[in-house]
Amino acid sequence: MRILSFLFEIIGFGIGIPIGLLLGFFIFIYSEPDDVKDPIIKPLNEIDTGSLIDLLHEIPPWVKHPDYERIDWFNKALYDMWPYLDKAICGIIRSTAKPIFAEYIGQYQIKSIEFETLTLGSLPPTVYGMRVHESNENELVFEPAIRWAGNPHITVVLKLLSFRISAQEFIRRQVASLYLWPQTLEIPILDGSLSGAIKKPVGILHVKVVRALKLLKMDIIGTSDPYVKIKLSGERLPSKKTTIKMRNLNPEWNENFKLTVKDPQSQVLQFHLYDWEQIGTHDFLGMQIVPLKVLAPLEKKELTLDLVKNTNPYDPQNKKGRGQLVVELTYNPFIDDNAKYSGPLDASVAGENIGRSRKASIDFSCLSSLEAAGLLSVTVQGAEGVGGKNHTNPNPYCLVSFGSETKITKMLRKTQRPSWNEEFQFVLEEASLKDKIHIEVKSKRRFGFRRYESLGYIEISFSDVVHNGRIRGKYNLINSKNGVLHIEIQWNST
Repeated sequence: MRILSFLFEIIGFGIGIPIGLLLGFFIFIYSEPDDVKDPIIKPLNEIDTGSLIDLLHEIPPWVKHPDYERIDWFNKALYDMWPYLDKAICGIIRSTAKPIFAEYIGQYQIKSIEFETLTLGSLPPTVYGMRVHESNENELVFEPAIRWAGNPHITVVLKLLSFRISAQEFIRRQVASLYLWPQTLEIPILDGSLSGAIKKPVGILHVKVVRALKLLKMDIIGTSDPYVKIKLSGERLPSKKTTIKMRNLNPEWNENFKLTVKDPQSQVLQFHLYDWEQIGTHDFLGMQIVPLKVLAPLEKKELTLDLVKNTNPYDPQNKKGRGQLVVELTYNPFIDDNAKYSGPLDASVAGENIGRSRKASIDFSCLSSLEAAGLLSVTVQGAEGVGGKNHTNPNPYCLVSFGSETKITKMLRKTQRPSWNEEFQFVLEEASLKDKIHIEVKSKRRFGFRRYESLGYIEISFSDVVHNGRIRGKYNLINSKNGVLHIEIQWNST
């Protein structure tokens, strides 16, 4: 009986389950719940204010704000570039974190700190809109609206004694703390080494290369032909060079140079000495650096520098004597805006000193020269409507001339609306206030007759720039029908 009862239970269980599932399926399909209603679909103009506010956070900025641009093309490019950007960004993170980790190795029994895994994942950020506007300081400001629902995987492993400690959970909490909105993150696009490219000049460094002592013998006859290259860090301008002193291990130059300073707290003055060779590369004699922050403004400082092979203090080759370089340095900062408008500016009329305020009314026509040194900065921004009789579709470029110096912009091909945005600097020790700043737009062809043609020019009085400190605007080109030139000129005195 027990066997029959057990068999009947198994048969009943096997038949009951399929029947129950079948009944449940039909009940689920054919029954209509009372608490579920069809959604109400309305046009946006019929939706009430409260409902619209609930939807706003889901609407892209380019829909809500007319000054935001839709840039789907950028997101497509970002998606295609993301695998490479992931590797590049992670590489920068590793190289940046390596010296930071190294400071803790050996302390507190820490044997190593390293990234076990570091990837930003396969999902790139999405730019939902971009707002671009121009400021009064001739700058373009980009305001992107970015969302990133990524899948990064970052694990830092710390080896302490014989233990391995993972910091993944700590990193997750730190990243999660950034999710409290609104959140502002300042991300520098250029590193410190390039900061000079975006900073304005703040002063002039006067460098006098006096002499060198006991230089290395690089030539077969037991002598050298030395010269010095001078450069400020963060500058893209070519190095200044002294003359070559032939067959001399103790040369005297007494040559002066002027360099434009943009950040005296971080910039470094570099000296490199070479042995000149008529054929082949020039032999390296030695180098040395001087941080500008060691210089007191307006004070002359004479330094005797021991030449080394490189800046690595642990390199044993730096213990080898390479001679010395004697220099004189003077840093003259520009007068700030407050001093410009309240203090005197040295000038002379028939031997008499005249102190003036920039706000005061001064007859500049009576001034013949400017005794104070300074920096004249000319920024050629662009032009409109430039075209000549023969060069109707020109290849325009600009010549900027002041005194005996002439500087040139890059040439743009086949445009009547060129945009250069190039800045030129004229370091002045003494200049006449009667001088003119001459800027000419020209066009050049590669072949054919009349390869060059002037498209117009402007002339600005140097005294006007000194009087105002800075001028910026649009100027109609002389000898041009419709040409307009956009420029900014600034004077900084020391």
